[in-house]
This record gives sequence, C-alpha cells and structure tokens, in this order.
Amino acid sequence: MAFFSKFLNIKSTEMRIAEKSLKRINDLEKYVINNTDEELRSKTQFFKDLLKEGYKLEDIRDEVFAVAREATKRVLGKRPYDVQILGGILLDLGSVAEMKTGEGKTITSIAPVYLNALSGKGAIVSTVNEYLTERDAQEMGQVFNYLGLSVGINKAQMDPNLKRYAYSCDITYSVHSELGFDYLRDNMVSDMSEKVQRELNFCLIDEVDSILIDEAKTPLIISGGEANDSSSYYSADQFVRTLNNDDFLVDEESKAVTLTASGIEKANSFFRIDDLYNIEHSEKVHLIQNALRAHKVFKIDVEYIVKNNKIELVDAFTGRIMEGRSYSEGLQQAIQAKEMVEIEPETQTLATITYQNFFRMFNKLCGMTGTGKTEEQEFIDIYNMRVNVVPTNKPIAREDAPDLIFATAKDKWEAVGKEVERLYQKGQPVLVGTAQIEDSEIIHRILIEKNVPHTVLNAKQDKALEAEIIAQAGVKGAVTIATNMAGRGTDIKPSKEALELGGLYVLGTDKAESRRIDNQLRGRSGRQGDVGISRFYISLEDQLIMRFANFEAFQEVYAKDAGKEITNKQLRFAFNNAQKKIEGFNYDSRKSVLNYDDVIRQQRDLIYSQRDLLLISNEFEEIIRRMIKVFVKNLVAIEDHKLKSGAYDYQKLVDFLNKNIAVYIKHDFNVDEFKRIHDNELVDKVNQMVNDIYNQWLANAIEKTDQAYIDNFKKQVLLKTLDDNWKKHINKMDKLRSNVNLVQYSQKNPYQIYTDEGTKMFEDLIQTIAFESVLKVFSSPLGEKSLITAEIKNDPLYQQVASTFEYNPYLSISEQEKQLLERYNNVKQRLNEVEQQNLQEQSYKDPASDNLENNPEPKTGSQSQSEHEMVLTPDTVIDPSIDTNQWFEEINIDDFINVTKKDSELESKEKEQEEVKNQETQPKENKPAETKVDATKNQENVSEELKAKEVATVVEEKPKKVSKAKSEKLKVAKKVKPKDLESKEKPKSDKAKKSLAKKETQKPKKPKITSEVKIAKVEKTNKKAKAQDKPKAKVTKAKETKPKTEVKADKVKTKTAKTSEAKAQKVEAENFVNKIVFPKNKIDLKLEKIKLK
Repeated sequence: MAFFSKFLNIKSTEMRIAEKSLKRINDLEKYVINNTDEELRSKTQFFKDLLKEGYKLEDIRDEVFAVAREATKRVLGKRPYDVQILGGILLDLGSVAEMKTGEGKTITSIAPVYLNALSGKGAIVSTVNEYLTERDAQEMGQVFNYLGLSVGINKAQMDPNLKRYAYSCDITYSVHSELGFDYLRDNMVSDMSEKVQRELNFCLIDEVDSILIDEAKTPLIISGGEANDSSSYYSADQFVRTLNNDDFLVDEESKAVTLTASGIEKANSFFRIDDLYNIEHSEKVHLIQNALRAHKVFKIDVEYIVKNNKIELVDAFTGRIMEGRSYSEGLQQAIQAKEMVEIEPETQTLATITYQNFFRMFNKLCGMTGTGKTEEQEFIDIYNMRVNVVPTNKPIAREDAPDLIFATAKDKWEAVGKEVERLYQKGQPVLVGTAQIEDSEIIHRILIEKNVPHTVLNAKQDKALEAEIIAQAGVKGAVTIATNMAGRGTDIKPSKEALELGGLYVLGTDKAESRRIDNQLRGRSGRQGDVGISRFYISLEDQLIMRFANFEAFQEVYAKDAGKEITNKQLRFAFNNAQKKIEGFNYDSRKSVLNYDDVIRQQRDLIYSQRDLLLISNEFEEIIRRMIKVFVKNLVAIEDHKLKSGAYDYQKLVDFLNKNIAVYIKHDFNVDEFKRIHDNELVDKVNQMVNDIYNQWLANAIEKTDQAYIDNFKKQVLLKTLDDNWKKHINKMDKLRSNVNLVQYSQKNPYQIYTDEGTKMFEDLIQTIAFESVLKVFSSPLGEKSLITAEIKNDPLYQQVASTFEYNPYLSISEQEKQLLERYNNVKQRLNEVEQQNLQEQSYKDPASDNLENNPEPKTGSQSQSEHEMVLTPDTVIDPSIDTNQWFEEINIDDFINVTKKDSELESKEKEQEEVKNQETQPKENKPAETKVDATKNQENVSEELKAKEVATVVEEKPKKVSKAKSEKLKVAKKVKPKDLESKEKPKSDKAKKSLAKKETQKPKKPKITSEVKIAKVEKTNKKAKAQDKPKAKVTKAKETKPKTEVKADKVKTKTAKTSEAKAQKVEAENFVNKIVFPKNKIDLKLEKIKLK
C-alpha cells in the first residue's frame, strides 16, 4: 500500500526544481547572516551589475533568495520558513502556488518580487482589494526599501501623475481591476507622455483563483455617457410595477426573465401600440427587458446598494463595493429608475478587455492562492500555469464539522442565532460569514433581539473601520458578522484566552457558487496550526438549491421536517453536486467570454499598435499616401458611382471629387477627361490626380504655417478618426455577440459566424479609417491658397498689425485673412498719405525758418533733443536708419489719427490766413469806421472782418495757463516748421516783414520733446503755438479799428461758426476712424526704422 502511495505521489518538474534550489538557499544562509546592513544593502546593486553583464535571473536566483530571507528577518523580525521559500521559487518559475490559509503567502511573495524587480523593468503585485494593497505595500515595502528598491501604490481615482509615479517604481502594488483599466486608458491618450503604465513585465497575483477565474467572466469596460431621455426609463419602470407573477417568467439558473402572453398584452395596452415585438418598437423591448431584470432578478443589498443616492455595485466574490463600476446597455439606468435615484446617461462602450487577455500580456505571470488545485485544468488551458500544492509548515489543527441542513430559511436563522448566543456565553470568538449584505442584516436583527453584542462588516460600513474590526475579531467573546469581505486575505489572530476556549469558530450561513470560496472562509480559523472549528448552516431555500437542484422535489419531501435539522446524507451530496454544477456552468461562461474576446483581441492588438506608431511618429506623408491609395480604390468601387449596367457613372464620380477633394483647391475635375480613361486604368489615374491635388494642398499649407504644425494636424486627424471608428466597431461587435446565438436555429455555429462576420467588419473598419482620414485632410481650409503673400508677411508693419488682430473663431480662415489684410492695407495707406504730405511741404521754404536755422537758439540740459525724443505728428516719415521701437510704446493709434486729422485742418486754416495776408498788403481806401455790420461791404471791409474773427477765435481758443513745473513734466513740444517746410510765399510789405520778425524774436524757447508725451497734448500745444504765431501788430490794429459793438457781433458769429465747424470736424473724424479700423486700446506700433524730418 505504501508502495502505491509513493508511486501515485508524482511531483511536477517545477516542484523538483524548487526543492533542489531550496537546499542551495539554505546552504547560503550561513554566509549571508554574517553581512552587515550596509553589505546586505549593497547586494542589490551587485545583482543589477551581474544582470547587465549578461547573467539571467535564474542564474542568480539562489543568492537573491538568500539575501531576501535575511532582509525579511532583520526588518520584520520574521524568518521565512522553508515552505515559504519553496513557494517563492515556484512563483518565480511561473506557477500557481497553493498554500493553505495562514501559511504566510504575503511573506512568500517578497523573494520572487525582489528578484524580478532587479531587471529594472518593473514588478507588479496584484491584490483583490485596496485594503490588502495598502497593507501589503506598507508592510512588505519596508523590506524592499531596506534593500534599496522603491515601492508605489496604485489605486482607483488617483491623479494620472501619481499613477505614473507608482508604475515607475521598482515594485507596484495595485488592485487587479485598476491594472486593466489603466491599460485601456493608456490606449486612449493623445500623447505618449500621458500614458501611466510601462512595459508589462512581471506580475504576481494574490488570490489568483479569485481574479483569473471567479471574475474572469466579467470583462473590463470603459464607457462614456451620451445624452438621453430619462423619461423612457421611468415609463418602462412604471409598466413593470403593474405586472403580477403571471405576466413574466424567470429562469433562476441563467437569471433570464421574459414576458408571458398576458404580459405582452398589458404592454401593448400600456404603451398604446399594436405589436410590442414589431421592429419599430425594438428599443422599447430593450427598456422593458432591463426593467424586468432590475425588479425581478437584481436585489438591493445583494447585487447593489444605495449609498448617497447613488447605485453602488457589490462584488459577489469579495463583498466589497466596486467603486466607479456600473452595468452597461441600460441596466444601470433601469436599476436607478427602480430605486428612484437620479438617472445617469446611458453609457457607450469605448474600450474593453477581459482579465484573461490582459494578464496574458505579461512576460511572466504567477500567482498564489489557498484554493486552486481544483481549477488546475483551467489554469493550464488558459494561462499555461500549473498549480503546485505547497505543504503546510505545521499540521492543520482546525476541525471542519459537517454541515447542518434545515428545511426553511427561517429555521436556519433561528438555529444560527441560538448557536451564536451559546458561543458568546462561552466566550469563544465567532465569525459569522454571509454571502450577501441582506443576510448580514437578518442575523444582525436576530442578535439584537437576543442582546448579543456584535459588529457588522459589509460593504455599507466605513472602510476605516475594517482593519479595527478584523483586529478585534479573535479576542475572547467577540462576535463578528461579515460578508465575503472577511473571506480572503484577512488575518484574524485569536488571543491566548480564545485559543484556550477552542479558537476561532467560523460559522457559514450559505454555500457559495464555488467550493473554493467556502474553503477560503474556513481558512480564517486554524491558521499556523492553531485550534479552531468551522461549520455551515444551510437550508433548502438557499439560492444554490433553488438554481441548480430539484428544489420543488426537495421541498415536497422534507416539508414535514420544518423546525428541525435534516440529517439525510443524500441531501449533503445534493448540495455538493449543485456546487459542482454551478462551477461547470461558470467555467463554460468564462470559456465562452474568452473565445469571443480572442476574436476582438487580435483586432485590438493591431489597432493599439498602429495607434502607438501614430503617437511616436513624426512622418505622416507615407501614411497619408497609402491612405489615398485605399481611398481611391474604395471610391471607385462604391456602387453608387456605377450604373445598373455595371459601367461607371463618371458624373457622380466627378461630382464627389469636386465636392470633397477639390473643395479648397481650385481644381475642377472634368467628366470628359474621365471618359477617356479605360476602366482598368481608372484607379491608377484617379490616384495620380488625387496625389497631385494633395501636393498642391500641402504646398499651400506650408505657405500658411510650417511643417511641424501640419504634422500635428495630420496626427490629430488620424488619431481622432481611428478612435471614433474603433469605438463604433466595438459596439457593433457587442451587438453581434448578443444576437449571434440566434443562428443556432439554422443549425450554424454561433462562434464561427461571430468570427467570420467580425473579420469582415474589421476589414471595413480599416478602409473606413483611411477613407474618412483623407476626406478630413482635404476638407481642411489649411490647404487653401493664402490671401497674404510672403512679402506681406515679412513686412514689419503687417507683423505688428497681425499681433494686435483679434481673431474670430467663428469665421473661416479666409474670412479672417480678408479682415486682417484690409486692416493692414488701411494702416499702410494712411502712413503713405502722411509721407506724401511731408514731401509736399518740403517744396517751399520760409525766411523766418532760415533765420532760425542760421541763428539757432542754444539748447542746454533738458532742452536738448535726441532722435529718440520725438512726438508722432503728420511730419513723421519712415527712415530705415533709426530704431525707435521704445519710442512707440506709449503711442495710441487713435490719438495719432486724431492729431493727423487736426493738423490737416490747421493747414487748411493757414492757407486761408495767407489769403487774408495777401489782401492786407494791397492798397485800400481810408473809410470811417461803422458801428453796424453792412451786408454790402467792399472787399477791404470783408478782410478786416475776417481778421477780427481770427483774432477773436485766437482769444477764445487761448489755452489755459499751466505751471512751469507741470509743463516741464509733460514735456510738451511746440510744432515748428523747419526751413524747407515753410511756405514759398513771402510777405509783400515791409510792415508785414517787421511784424513777422517781431513775432519770431518773441517766440518762446522750445521745451524738451520726449517719447512719453501723449498725442492729445500735442494737439493742445499746436493750438497754443498757432495763437502765439499771430502778429501782435494785427491784434492791436483790430482792437483800435473795430468798435465794441462790431467786436461783440464778430464774437457771436465766430462762436457759431466755430460750433458748426467743430461738428463738421467731428463727423469727418468719425468717418475717417471708421474707415481705418483700429483696436480701441493702446498698441505698440513697433515700426522698424523711423526718423523725424
């Protein structure tokens, strides 16, 4: 017998390798313990150097494990047992290590993680929940930090920068679901720098059976919301509330629900339609189906809870809230309508992947669990990992008592309450495990009635209390009610008094869908050879029997046993068979999900690889050229471009090209040209035409911008087109997956049809991406011929105007160019007018200016004027020899226009005064002065009156006096015409010459002119200078010859004329400003070179 036992005990290859390696590690321990802390820490760099020299990880495994064991002992005070080192070696070999609960799987993970992190490519430790993530990272992280490695923690809802840092660490602890979601999000970014993950190198999965098996049937989906009408969900919800049990049927095994004939009739009446299952009401059928599932299948405190007026999903395997997770295809909205909470927008799938396909992308994958041997075949088939059972360090002392079965759920809960009350009175700690939150609430109420103090641990509790509740669960007299939250990874340590009373008592209240989950709950007791006991209380009304056993027959047979325990052994076999049946059902479901996902996995890998190439590439010409070739091929093949006879409809083809390709390139495709092309050469000829137009588009775009901008534009077009069409493709594949089973009625294989149709859809996807990308490139106005030439762009004046131009995002590029060009031309025209005016004034000279030029006044101190201390006037002309950018910093362009306009008006007035002077020099008769103004005055009297009006105007326009200090501060400059700008005409009388000479000798000194002087002040100074330039002799004569009455009348007329003239000037100035459109704020004209003549 012993011979056969030894013969049947066949060890795997991994186990034999691990046992040999363990011996070598134990031999190295006596050398490692003599190292100092510094010497031990330096081993990390030593191992990294060996890897750089070409050594492999398996070559240095023994030494690394010996160092890790010693570091763990020094930091945590715990020396890893041989079985823990053995388990670590199996993990490094890429196997699943099955270690019983309480054997220290967390410490087992230290050595293999340390070894694989030395490569510098990163090592990830995946856990089932965030509680274990933080706990393991903090405890085991002490050892890794001691050895010189960094440790990061990745959690849901973290900032991308923090996530990127966590993944960049040598070792990263993360929840398994967040790893998959980060991978999907990384393949949706618009720049490589936005990615958070790096190469998927090594991953160690804690509780590997829970992640890769139990949760593998649910794919990871990233979805986005779309606007929808919430009233449709409420109407479907109200309809379902009117149904009774005869109006629908529920399949407990598959959890499917359908309407009966009476239910369909009620639906037709409720929604006022003739036939519910008419194709036009398909969306309504979908809404009713979701509402039925929400009301009749999904239960509150089982599949979900309501927290803060939101629906939070509960993980059936861990009992924890799945934050950020929701049901798809409108089921989440149906549950929200049922619970009367805010309805969120229905989501659309943006990216999806299964756990199986995600974790298979790692270069090395391993895991550890306490219950994995029963699922070894699935691990081998899907992940190519063998399950190796690691022996326990000490013999198991826990007693697994037989199950107690009751006829009804009521009897079961009463028995549980009595047993807990008995254990509490005894003082033995007890852990009551429930499958659902609803069950934990039931036992909670029972214990309150029995006055038994207890604590409840479920998804509704605060996370901060979880660690405290677990820590106190093993003390004497502790009663803890917990869902599966306490089933995996929790370490309940019984106190010394509790061990004397029999250790921790684990009381299960329901059989799970898998025997592995029940064993996990049992494993909370009897850890590391401690005493303990476990027992399950079950009933014939439990979900397991109702779904996967002959429930009605059992109820009928054992109806008489209500109120007492059922001891029939066959019934125990029925429960075990029901568990095996549901395990097989779940395996088929996972296998089906994986098979269908394998079809889309190949497509996803191709799309994501092409997307990464777009992100890192800077050359898009070749990509666009290839897409043009695909575009033309598809364009010619479109059925709409062919006649019924099969010949090409050249007119439609030409219309399409003119409308979509030549929209911004001034090219007109000719039908006659196409008719001369043979059908076999049509694709090549059209391809050549489109490429020629693309060359022209590219040349125009480069003229407008630069190559970098164009490359970025193409990159964004390609990325957006690829992403949008990929999302549509995913949703099409989802709909195909949900409906493909109908082909079974035609004796066809659904999986084969899904594969064939999915392949065709993917080929269409590739062609659609190329087709739409080419259309988007040609439809961009970036390739339109620019209205602004290169010569204009190089003009400094244009550059200044463009810098102050306010671009309107609602206008096209061509419209904005027209506005900018119009403004530039207006400014340039005005400056040219000023220059022409200066040239005209240079054509005559003034003797007075000659005198000033020959006898200039001395300039000292602040009176000296440099070329940079100028005021912008109409005399300013452009000169390329002086840089006066700083001089223009305070100039307001509105003031420039106003001053220019005013100076033009003053020059007109000067000409009028010159005519009056000419008339004064002519001989005239002496006539007595009149006291009244006569309308029949001769020419001499008219001249006298005009001179009096001028004097009155000068008197009224005399500027206010200002202090000398203020005048110096403002540095007001008086406009003085140079010699070559004075009028050619000279006074024709000696009297006029003397008057003018007197005026010039009395002219005040000019103050210093600076660039800080405002244009408004220049205008005021010009008026003052004009008033001072009037000959005093004329003022005196006017006062002597004009009576008071006439002067008064002249003042009234002058005031009236002045008002009319001011209004006319205002209107003319406004029209002038409107013609030249300038911004209202001050701008910096920054002309390159100017000089004051």
